[in-house]
Amino acid sequence: MRIAVPNKGRLHEPAEDLLERAGLHIVDGADRQLYADTVDPEVTVLYARAADIPEYVSDGAADIGITGLDQVRESEVSNLAELLDLEFGSCRLVLAAPEDGDIETVYDLDGGTVATEFPNIARRYFADLDVSVDIAEVSGATELTPHVDIADGIIDITSTGTTLRMNRLGIIDEVLSSSVRLFAREDVADDEKVEQVRMALHSVLSAEGKRYLMMNAPESALDEVKDVLPGMGGPTVMDIAGSDDVAVHAVVDDSDVFETINDLKDVGASDVLVTEIERLVE
Repeated sequence: MRIAVPNKGRLHEPAEDLLERAGLHIVDGADRQLYADTVDPEVTVLYARAADIPEYVSDGAADIGITGLDQVRESEVSNLAELLDLEFGSCRLVLAAPEDGDIETVYDLDGGTVATEFPNIARRYFADLDVSVDIAEVSGATELTPHVDIADGIIDITSTGTTLRMNRLGIIDEVLSSSVRLFAREDVADDEKVEQVRMALHSVLSAEGKRYLMMNAPESALDEVKDVLPGMGGPTVMDIAGSDDVAVHAVVDDSDVFETINDLKDVGASDVLVTEIERLVE
């Protein structure tokens, strides 16, 4: 099975890091290499441009792919199934126009020109709103086009809005909210190996922001300890040989750790140990 992964840019390192943390360690993944093996002999990584990954998966060059939702929507391929939001690479595709201009709503662009690197998404957006515009497809520096009389407005990617503000552009509407997703071709989406990869990646995401607490507590205080713990379901309780205490293990949110430890000490818990969690298979 082949996993298509961005070969460069802001999505490359987070995608590889996620695979590594999920246990799919990449072997001999040198720069400029098109393919790399993983520790799983059945799984190979294919490196490709983020914009090309939907087509690679759709055409069968890869079985699953990691790329942005914006790239999938722009590609207009129809045989992909979304398996998982990988929760990185978040951005927005927005409609913007000069702050000092007359365009305040999308309808003010009727009969005008909009520049974008995402012509397919733009055409669908304006068609859904019954607004007639000419689409000027550009390959970069989209935010400059309204200032050199190429376009009346733009549709472009933004994360913080800083570049738009620097170029005196105001956001009129959000066209698409995007993040990096795991996609599979529909005919293999239910395959066992695909599900194994999805579960491995999901286990890493599930563990983020969680901590594993281990402690000793008097058995007589067990009910109070359980009341304090805000974790996932009930804690695990184990007898300690030769002691009236029990060992209590629980998963809690990182944001709750400070207060929880203080509350546990108040009800008699001792020897509290906090560790990170690499993966959490639910």
